[in-house]
Amino acid sequence: MSSPLLEVIALSAEDATAARAGGADRLEVAADMAADGLTPSRETVGRVREAVDLPLRVMLRARGGFTAGGSAALDALTAQAAMLRAEGAEEFVFGFLDDAGRPDFRAVVTVAEAVEGCRWTFHRAIDSAADRPESRRRLAELPGLDTYLTAGSAEGVDAGRSVLVDEAARTRRGEPGYESRLLVGGGLRLDHVPGLLEAGIDAFHIGRAARPEGWAGPVAPEAVAEWRAVLDK
Repeated sequence: MSSPLLEVIALSAEDATAARAGGADRLEVAADMAADGLTPSRETVGRVREAVDLPLRVMLRARGGFTAGGSAALDALTAQAAMLRAEGAEEFVFGFLDDAGRPDFRAVVTVAEAVEGCRWTFHRAIDSAADRPESRRRLAELPGLDTYLTAGSAEGVDAGRSVLVDEAARTRRGEPGYESRLLVGGGLRLDHVPGLLEAGIDAFHIGRAARPEGWAGPVAPEAVAEWRAVLDK
């Protein structure tokens, strides 16, 4: 049985190097965590790619919240996606909701087409969806989607644990709409991990937990290593 996946948010090449040293399996490359993660610059992605040989999932998000914005904003985002692909990005993170809390399929499909052939994560917008089961059922039809970054609830893992456990069971049963992997993040603590592992969840995402000084400070290898040790226990 393979070890659980540990994904760490990297804002720089230095973060990437520290995360790898601590035992990260994959990085989410983003910028501006005050807005919960926006698209990083081409230069940042290039430097991270040169620094480590870990898989990278690059954020495609131009603003806080879960709306994609109008046509001009969407055009700009797809242009950024093309630029980042040219820089070597091969995996991505994105997801948008409309004003009613439904997946914004126009925006999601447009970006998915811009990264055609790439695997991607639908991020925590799923936790704010008005009808989560229906959203998952419809999103499952999109090519490339293989992961949901989710806490099970917009309020975090404490509130969403039962949803995560239920969806993990649906995935094991092969239910339609639940084929994609659950990557748990958002208020995730080390004490959550044993129970989630027992429920069959095998992928975990950390950001601030990898930074003892908070978002103003760098990723610390020893903080990542602590998570690695718990996951591998």
